Amino acid sequence: MSDEMNVEESDFGKMLDATFKPVHNGEVVEGTVIDVKPDQIILNIGAKADGILTRNEYSNDNSVDLTTVVKVGDKMEVKIIKVNDGEGQILLTYKRLAAEKGNKRLEEAYENGEVLKAKVVRVMNGGLSVNVEGARVFIPASLVSDTYERDLNKYMDQEIEFKVIEFNPRKRRIIGDRKQLVVAEKKQAQEELFSRIHVGDAVEGVVKNITDFGAFIDLGGADGLLHISEMSWGRVDNPRSIVSVGQKIRVLIKDIKGDRIALSLKFEDQNPWRTAAEKYAVGTIVTGKVARMTDFGAFVELEPGIDALLHVSQISREHVNKPSDVLQVGDEITAKVVDFNGEDHKISLSKKALELDEEAEQGDDAE
Repeated sequence: MSDEMNVEESDFGKMLDATFKPVHNGEVVEGTVIDVKPDQIILNIGAKADGILTRNEYSNDNSVDLTTVVKVGDKMEVKIIKVNDGEGQILLTYKRLAAEKGNKRLEEAYENGEVLKAKVVRVMNGGLSVNVEGARVFIPASLVSDTYERDLNKYMDQEIEFKVIEFNPRKRRIIGDRKQLVVAEKKQAQEELFSRIHVGDAVEGVVKNITDFGAFIDLGGADGLLHISEMSWGRVDNPRSIVSVGQKIRVLIKDIKGDRIALSLKFEDQNPWRTAAEKYAVGTIVTGKVARMTDFGAFVELEPGIDALLHVSQISREHVNKPSDVLQVGDEITAKVVDFNGEDHKISLSKKALELDEEAEQGDDAE
């Protein structure tokens, strides 16, 4: 009887073994989650033993709680890394299989020159690390942009586009390049900009950078220079008093030479000389402020963009050696227009003539 039972048990064992498929190291299988803990997942992979997927073989993130990523009944594709771990269990990996698939995807992109888009998962001093279907690509800092990036942290968790320019998974060297895409995009934008702008056009831009001699305006494809002399019809001592970084501004295309664009804020419809002939006709009494002085006279600002010369000989009826003896910058003076040349934008003033007029009037009143 005992021998018969042993035969039956042996036959049952063989039948039971026959229901399980043989598995081998390196084989890719599909399993069903039958249990999950924070640090490991148990899968039924159709073998005699259950498969064990540890946290380390699920992800490179050692802090992940596996109960938050899978649940009992979920299907997973995994790879067998050890058929018998010494305790009759089968060790599995998920992250290595994902990385292999990712590497295959990267190899195809490398060979085809394809543009990829992936999320930045790590920022390092030397560059960025992005994840493509479980595989990592390193983008050196020098290939992140076409300009020096002092702080790469702004790219963290951002999706960026790049090309794979070096693929060597054996040496764990997979290099990406974002710079060439940035350069190509800017070149295209520049070509589109130059194809539609012309001298005399009024365009919108954003103040990008300010220097002592002017400001650079981003026109959306190329930068234009707004020189300090073109910021106003009047005098400008400091560009920062006119514009600020980030400011949206409407500018005039003054000149285009090659890839250089000269800009201006001196729109002709705002040119003060358009009405100057009426306002400053010869004989008109005007008031202005001394803007600057030379040995031969003082220049008086009548309004922004219009300066008039008060010659040293016309400052007073009394002899004046040099303007600085009786005037200083900022002084407000009243004088008479004695000459107007609209073509050359020149106006001459005389305090002396005004004094003589006043004296004559007083003489008339005395009579």
